[in-house]
Amino acid sequence: MNKIINLSVKSEENNQRVDVFISKKENLISRTRIKNLILKNKLKLNNRVIVNPSKKVSTGDKLVLEIPEPKKTSLKPYDFKLDIIYEDENLLIINKPAGIIMHPGAGNYDKTIVNALMHYCGGNLSNIGDELRPGIIHRIDKDTSGLIVIAKNNATHENLSTQFNKHTITRVYQLLVWGKLRPQSGCIKTLIKRSSKNRQLMEASQFKGKIAVTNYKTLEVFENEKIPTLSLVECRLETGRTHQIRVHMSYKGNNILGDKKYRKKFKKFKNIDADLERTILKLNRQFLHAKTLGFTHPVNGKVIEFSSFLPQELENILKRLRKLNK
Repeated sequence: MNKIINLSVKSEENNQRVDVFISKKENLISRTRIKNLILKNKLKLNNRVIVNPSKKVSTGDKLVLEIPEPKKTSLKPYDFKLDIIYEDENLLIINKPAGIIMHPGAGNYDKTIVNALMHYCGGNLSNIGDELRPGIIHRIDKDTSGLIVIAKNNATHENLSTQFNKHTITRVYQLLVWGKLRPQSGCIKTLIKRSSKNRQLMEASQFKGKIAVTNYKTLEVFENEKIPTLSLVECRLETGRTHQIRVHMSYKGNNILGDKKYRKKFKKFKNIDADLERTILKLNRQFLHAKTLGFTHPVNGKVIEFSSFLPQELENILKRLRKLNK
């Protein structure tokens, strides 16, 4: 059965965005979900359907929000061994390998992390979001590895979604980029929008898009006559925009090693170590790993943090670089 929420706007609540107003009143529902419900014609303002989440409310306005009953998924389970770092009755922490996408989409409907979760968890996943994404609160790219949190129930999903929306989640990535970042540590703050040249890509902008903030620091620099200049970098996200780190590194002119979408063309180096060159050319993913994930547990309120090691294919590159850099 659908749930109906009735709200009235008081004088002190005047002139707020309607999605912000509702999220403050109903703090168990994430603002992202409220936006999606509005876009799906589930909100009436003074008996008229509205589809603009940014519309401002006025004193005395009457709102009726309809929350549909969650749909049961018909996704096909996929027998894929998940690398589970932590699990309790409310959530899972998974160390995702590169090469597998998060959820079904065009061209791949049955060999994804979601399908693997269906095999492992059965029906014990949150189901308040997209019916093709049960349990999914956030995503990392197909060719990125690292930690993700999965919600087993709707209350956990809402709580963690709110933490992501408030930017209180700790997310730290390690990456290897071409060249040296200048300065070697700092903060990149731009807007990010869909590329006007290629709709599959994103791009940094100073005038249009969503705010994106990446804090970075250089951990190591590799540079000599047998090594093209490369830097091992740590990025700490304040926001989580699509392709954010990849876009920001490209914006700085320091593309991520192995990134096929935001890449500088790999050129031949005269004296590069042959083994290193072969290893780089053989890499079939980007050197980007979601290393650390931390948040407040939705049930017990404790702050918890998880870390993972670099996958072997990335560690092998670092070992070779460190040996040559001596």
